[in-house]
Amino acid sequence: MEQSSKRSGLLNGRFIFKKFSDGSLDKRTVICIYCQAEFQYHRSTSSLQYHLRAKHAFASSSCTTDNPPTANESIQPQQSTLAEYQDRYKPMDQTKYNTLTNAIAKWIAMDCRPLNIVNDRGLRDVIQIASSNQLYTLPSEGTIASRIHDLYNNEKTTKLELLKNALAVALTGDHWTSLSNHSYLGVTAHLIDASWTLQSFALTVMHTEERHAESCAECFLDVAKEWNIQEKVTTISTDTAHNMIAADSRLPFEHMTCIAHSLQRSITVALSDGGFENILEKCRKLVGHFKHNPINNTELGIQQAAKGQKEEPLVQDISTRWNSTLGMVQHLLCNKAAITATLALQKQKLSVPTGKDFEKLQKLETLLEPCRFVTELLGGELYVSCSVVLPAFCHIFSVMEVSDDDPEYVIQFKNTFTADLIKHKEGTNMRFLKIATALDPRFKHLKCLPKSERDEVWNMMSEVLKEQHSNAETTEPEPPKKKMNLPLVADDENECASIYTALDRYRAEPVISMETCPLEWWSKHEGAYKCLAYVARKYLATPATAVPCERLFSLSGDIVNKKWAALAPVNVNKLVCLSDWLNKK
Repeated sequence: MEQSSKRSGLLNGRFIFKKFSDGSLDKRTVICIYCQAEFQYHRSTSSLQYHLRAKHAFASSSCTTDNPPTANESIQPQQSTLAEYQDRYKPMDQTKYNTLTNAIAKWIAMDCRPLNIVNDRGLRDVIQIASSNQLYTLPSEGTIASRIHDLYNNEKTTKLELLKNALAVALTGDHWTSLSNHSYLGVTAHLIDASWTLQSFALTVMHTEERHAESCAECFLDVAKEWNIQEKVTTISTDTAHNMIAADSRLPFEHMTCIAHSLQRSITVALSDGGFENILEKCRKLVGHFKHNPINNTELGIQQAAKGQKEEPLVQDISTRWNSTLGMVQHLLCNKAAITATLALQKQKLSVPTGKDFEKLQKLETLLEPCRFVTELLGGELYVSCSVVLPAFCHIFSVMEVSDDDPEYVIQFKNTFTADLIKHKEGTNMRFLKIATALDPRFKHLKCLPKSERDEVWNMMSEVLKEQHSNAETTEPEPPKKKMNLPLVADDENECASIYTALDRYRAEPVISMETCPLEWWSKHEGAYKCLAYVARKYLATPATAVPCERLFSLSGDIVNKKWAALAPVNVNKLVCLSDWLNKK
């Protein structure tokens, strides 16, 4: 072994033995292959390793591995110079230091990291390596907190300017309770800017002491006043909680019920009354058998691999998590063979689903999949959703129509679901939804409504345009006296006639494809339909659900919630809003 190492050199060939004139090796003298320096060798490589670290840092990290030096190492030796050494150990430029500090503050705010992460030695080492400066020190928690406050104020100024230029603003609101038992009201704003881009962002996550209707109404008004949008708010979208509905009745804004909540409530009622509870209870116990026992879960993974399936855990449904029942059913159906094989090898007393039970689950998957699609479609905030509600209702009711091939339990589910959803639909702001649908060039033929109701929608549209024209007149300053001799009555009649003409022309426009963005269409036709443009901005900006507000409380899942437990309420608002703004930016 020793002879072999001496033939190949020392430290994986980075030092070779010097040769005598006769070709034999001088076993007491070695030569560095990078700089040709000679060293005395006395069976210890300590001085040789020191030389590599001091002069050839690129090679020292791998000198103890089994890898020989590469061609680049031997051909292009990189030796530390005095200038490079001084660069690594000189104070960082203040401008660069401030840039790094701002970047750290933005990262902490965007990803909701705790402030004390600046005490992490590992983070300091990473930045020292990245900046090539060994003297860099992380800023203090106070400095980062100050930078986050400055960042919040700067971003808030941008949002204030956006709201100032907006013609109409829609709000969503929802309550949430932290692990430290603090109650918060989250509010988001939605608008269509001058370039016909849908903007959606948080306004506040304010700490509240009460949740009754009067307190909620006051909070909404305080938020509108703080952001100076009292006269611009058109609608407030909330869930179906009694206090929220009662609060909205006290406000001067139109109320929009969260359609996703209504849809999920109808699913819950239909599952309970449709004869699926027994089979779902079997499924929950079966999933729990694997999820709560690591050994059982491992055995399931072995069977999944043996059958060429992806090794994945089963999913447990949660009453408060939308579409989780569908997820549980789909995972069970996909892993039916692996589950059956695993249970056959175990001693257990589970009530295992039978073949008929799995057929029933397949029927249930077919029923729930359209509901999942509609829920996710209406819950988006980066595209127009309010005008999609009535077409989505039409699709759901069509899917839930009873057919001759349906078994009794499917008929019961469909009838119960349809009856409950119709009840929720009647409780929504149908007038607003109909006008929004008519203003969407994809659905303006109103095929989602009975023919007897379509003319009524256009009559409502005419009333909205008249009201808009009347409001515009009251807000305009009086003309100079020298122009008072103009025929104002005739001008008013001409203006009204032009409004009706524009509405007729809009109705005659061809319907655009489902893949085309309605806001893109309006950006190209705003000049031809100026009287309709404001109304379109008002109605198409309103979200169909309160989901955007609920997302404020799940920016980073349960990890964020645990961090919030240690945060003072005054800092929660800035942290969550700033994180929302930066992530959407």
